[in-house]
Amino acid sequence: MSVLKSFTLLTILVLVLLVSCSKDNDGGSSALDCSTVTNKAFAADVNPIIQSSCASSIGCHASGSTNGPGSLTSYSAIFNARTAIRSAVASGLMPQGSTLSTSQKNSILCWIDNGALNN
Repeated sequence: MSVLKSFTLLTILVLVLLVSCSKDNDGGSSALDCSTVTNKAFAADVNPIIQSSCASSIGCHASGSTNGPGSLTSYSAIFNARTAIRSAVASGLMPQGSTLSTSQKNSILCWIDNGALNN
């Protein structure tokens, strides 16, 4: 392979990587204003969303799962995985195979941003 072809392919690869990584560098928090979202409680607001959307099957984050942060069936597991959960929810990568409403996303994100209390 000639030097010119190698350089061209490398340039294209770098440009693709730059474009794909430039969408959002703050984990999706730029448009989120938690001051307008009522404080969310883990038991009443956040846990039901996670249990129905994330921990409902072994293929995702049910008991015994080794995907990503593993099982998300308890407060402590969810609290320990809060950074990964925030990133995945904010970017829209999770939950796989479905989507959360804006209200559901904001509930999870603001709960995490407000300290992820066990309330």
